[in-house]
Amino acid sequence: MTASFDVAVIGLGAMGSAALSFLAARGVRAIGFDAHFPAHALSSSHGDSRLIRLGYFEDPSYVPLLKRAYQNWRSLEARLRTEILTITGVLQIGAPDSKIVAGTRASSELHGLAYEALDKEEMARRFPAFQLDDHEMALFDPQGGYLRPEAAVLGYLRLAVEDGAILHFGEKVTAIEPDDAGVTIISETGRYRAGKIVVATGSWIAELIPQLKQAAVPIRQVVAWYQPQDDVATQPQRMPCFLRDEGAQGTYFGFPAIGVDGVKVGKHAHFREPIDPNKPNPPVNDADRDLLDSFIRKRVPAAAGPRMKETTCRYTMLPSEDFLLDHVPGEKNIVVASPCSGHGFKFTSVVGEILADLAIDGQTDLPINAFSFVKI
Repeated sequence: MTASFDVAVIGLGAMGSAALSFLAARGVRAIGFDAHFPAHALSSSHGDSRLIRLGYFEDPSYVPLLKRAYQNWRSLEARLRTEILTITGVLQIGAPDSKIVAGTRASSELHGLAYEALDKEEMARRFPAFQLDDHEMALFDPQGGYLRPEAAVLGYLRLAVEDGAILHFGEKVTAIEPDDAGVTIISETGRYRAGKIVVATGSWIAELIPQLKQAAVPIRQVVAWYQPQDDVATQPQRMPCFLRDEGAQGTYFGFPAIGVDGVKVGKHAHFREPIDPNKPNPPVNDADRDLLDSFIRKRVPAAAGPRMKETTCRYTMLPSEDFLLDHVPGEKNIVVASPCSGHGFKFTSVVGEILADLAIDGQTDLPINAFSFVKI
């Protein structure tokens, strides 16, 4: 006999684990599948820290979702009785007319968000870890900080189980077959039925949603950790998380020394190298090291001690670099989530709520019109 559920979630990374938790909390009979295991190294939901910020330079329309995300993160912490979101503030650094600085200012002013504008002298006084050029400045978002991705994913999965969800790890879903009454799910080891499904498989999304084959491109991302030269200047109290606009050279991000490995830095989208999601992540190479070593020596000299650790992970980029949260066209029983494009983790707590809304009610009151299939 085929096991039957109200909703199945395929992919239990950040977004899938949150969706499953929200579904189970609402009393839905739910099952979750993942081909691997929680917060595994081929996902985009590991690496000890992720930025969160409220003055969103990418587009002011993200801010209402971020406000809900902050509320949901605090609710998750309260239920788990553990810290997931830590406020350090976030510095957005660059030329006054750069995309990051100008966009953050515009987004903050539109939504009435607090921020401070700091010139080079004020930055040197307050945040001496950073090196600015004479024409540069920073905007300080006092509500920004970082999230602990592994704790978030494992926490959502724990709550999903407590609320009655069933988890199947190490079981890859190979096909989905929708019909008017629901969806048949075919895995490597069995068949299941669900009234609705949520597909949130990250870099493998196009395997089950062929409409995304050309649009959802997995790329290689590299981050590294450095033992600081100045232990005081790089502590969270003196060194907030940061984004740095290097113009044509791209955007870099980083975190203070929040763990034993020191200060973490990376370049958004790195070299934009496409990867095969079914192969191991390519190893870190000399070009990767040179890029990040040069950046930290020039821009965060207080942190430019020995490189302690390095790793590769993956982004799944859509052409617009926005999110996709929608029903598959013509398929009212299939919800798809490809919400990262390299900047989605901070939204996990609200995306989970949105996906549950879409699966249960077919719609959501949260503002997601910009994240539909027609926008790809």
